Amino acid sequence: MEREQFGSRLGFILISAGCAIGLGNVWRFPYITGQYGGAAFVVMFLGFLAIFALPILVMEFAVGRASQKGVARSFNVLEPARSKWHRFKWVALVGNYLLMMFYTAVCGWMLAFMVKSAGNTFDGLDAAQVEGVFNGLLGNPVEMAAYTLVTVLIGVLVTRAGVRNGVERVTKVMMVALFLVLAVLVVRAVTLPGAAEGLAFYLMPDFGKLLADGPQTFFDAMLAAMGQAFFTVSVGIGSMSIFGSYIDKKFALTGEAVRIAGLDTLVAVMAGLIIFPACFAFGVEPGSGPGLVFITLPSVFNQMPLGGLWGALFFIFMSFAALSTVIAVFENIMSFGMDQWGWSRNKSCLVNGIALAVLSMPCVLGFSVWAGVEVPGIGNIQAIEDFLVSNNLLPLGALVFLLFCTSKRGWGWDNFLTEANTGRGMSYPKIIKPYLRYVLPILILVVLITGYAPIVQSWFVA
Repeated sequence: MEREQFGSRLGFILISAGCAIGLGNVWRFPYITGQYGGAAFVVMFLGFLAIFALPILVMEFAVGRASQKGVARSFNVLEPARSKWHRFKWVALVGNYLLMMFYTAVCGWMLAFMVKSAGNTFDGLDAAQVEGVFNGLLGNPVEMAAYTLVTVLIGVLVTRAGVRNGVERVTKVMMVALFLVLAVLVVRAVTLPGAAEGLAFYLMPDFGKLLADGPQTFFDAMLAAMGQAFFTVSVGIGSMSIFGSYIDKKFALTGEAVRIAGLDTLVAVMAGLIIFPACFAFGVEPGSGPGLVFITLPSVFNQMPLGGLWGALFFIFMSFAALSTVIAVFENIMSFGMDQWGWSRNKSCLVNGIALAVLSMPCVLGFSVWAGVEVPGIGNIQAIEDFLVSNNLLPLGALVFLLFCTSKRGWGWDNFLTEANTGRGMSYPKIIKPYLRYVLPILILVVLITGYAPIVQSWFVA
């Protein structure tokens, strides 16, 4: 059976960007930027994105395009005889499943807040009352389950329609709508009275802020920037290699990766252009943590004229960002069944759709019925699933792709370079091979090890 292809290069770029663009951009990035002093952190993040995440993104695309398979069979096709690289596919499958087991629930929060904003639920509420609405949502397993299952259903229906007629068509519309909504919200935020101070905080680097409390603050900010750059483009569990398998060889892959990372970063930067001017305009602390989006911002929108409209638009944008990732990762999961076991697309969507719906429920119940299930230093069920993916499987997977593409015992540097540079456009620089072989693996291990710092710290505190 001939493998499906994207209808256009634009489709490949927008869908790959859609996979990368998610809650890490519009939820995690702004509050971490606020915590680490604004523009100085943004500069560090952009630097690590270029030297840390981009090289591995090209490798995922190259593995997918050269093999014409998703992660289920790509290593089987490319690995040397009698080697065991293909065993990683099971780790990748677990990673994709774990990601969706909590991501569908968080996407459900976005859909819920979109509905609540449109229905003027937040009218007249202060931050404490908005927090009550959010906690009420988390504590209601029926409402949480309903929004989570709607998310799963959307992902299944879109991927069931196929690569070109479903994934590409729907994601194109969502991504265009996302940028339009973003643009409207940015214009509104930067024209608020008092927004200039927020723009200065976000766009004028002051590295002195990172050194004010000693070198430890700078080191913490550097690790946070490294981790954010790594996670923002979703490399490590084959989520990107599947899209490489659907693209032709007309264009070299480095340029495509730069465009995708650029769109991904643009969304994160634009999200900051909404959040920081709004926070400073209404006297809200920009480093207020994970609650910035769900608790702080609705109360900020509430103080604006037509606040319900701006809040609804913001959560429409958040929902599109989350759903674009859901659809992309669902496609990776569905294609696994098709490549590995020869299932039809309909069968793969049915089996995996039921499994994803059932396996999403522990996260949903982890805020109510199973709220007592926690791991010290990590947190509840959602935090545990997030930790397993973000702090373990993503960095380990990135290390596998890196070693596979640079080692003679894997696919090898020459084969990778030939595939990456096939077609028109930017070439992958040969000169960085020593950096990829000896430096980048150490940086990935640093991210992996530092991810365990909260757990170790909890032992001493206990």
